[in-house]
Amino acid sequence: MVTTPLTPLKIPSYLNLANAIKTLPKKNTWTFYDVEADVLYINFHQPALAADDSELTDENILIRYQNDEIIGLTILNVNNRL
Repeated sequence: MVTTPLTPLKIPSYLNLANAIKTLPKKNTWTFYDVEADVLYINFHQPALAADDSELTDENILIRYQNDEIIGLTILNVNNRL
């Protein structure tokens, strides 16, 4: 049985996401979007590794490191980027 989604899928947006993921430093990624905080978490390891260092860019993206390797990104204020 096929059900109709409550909200229509915006297929081009998912294709843009797929193309963006191909450019990331690691191909295996896990994401979580926190609606209340308006923050997107992107992790390159599952389970997520604890960072031993991080830097906040001018674009309000937190780059998380462990042993000088990028282990994830935290993108703040996602809705302001649309």
